[in-house]
Amino acid sequence: MLITQTFDMDQPVEQVWNFFDDIPLVAACIPGADLTEKVSDDEYRGDVTISAGPVKLEFTGVVKIKSRDDARKVIVLDASGADKKGRGSASAMLDISLVPLGGQTRVNMSMDLAISGAAAQYGRGLVKDFTGVLVTQTAGSMKMRMTAIAEGRDPMSVGGPKAASGLAIGFSAFSMAAKRVFARFFLPYQSAPSR
Repeated sequence: MLITQTFDMDQPVEQVWNFFDDIPLVAACIPGADLTEKVSDDEYRGDVTISAGPVKLEFTGVVKIKSRDDARKVIVLDASGADKKGRGSASAMLDISLVPLGGQTRVNMSMDLAISGAAAQYGRGLVKDFTGVLVTQTAGSMKMRMTAIAEGRDPMSVGGPKAASGLAIGFSAFSMAAKRVFARFFLPYQSAPSR
């Protein structure tokens, strides 16, 4: 499933590109992510923990820089991992491209996510909603950390997302799903012509 997010930064494109070139800093913006080992300049190992209600998934895996285009300001990250208890696996391709807007920068992010096992049993719609909330939180954390850098503060000192967990994310995802159900079942009756 493909999840997209776009946001604008007040910093010039080179400054924003430097941020995305720092993979541990980018990973710190993802709720529940923790890089534990630098394998090489383009490969890292780490963990991601996601709690959704009674289900807690702990993935361990690898993130690699699949491609980096300094001229076009495009970076593609390839992440894959397996649940530590053997209940499934996940892979994600994160594509980030920057567009200069004068002294500002537009950040276009897309994540193509594939999940198997326990998490996939919750249905495509709920998983997509849950992932959409995670991507939104990640973008928000990126904005906060890039702003901190521009202001000369330590980007790791600003409050980033904690572990990807239950109530706020689950409630947001549930709300999105409920709106879809409401629209599917009730709106056709409201728009039907009265006799």
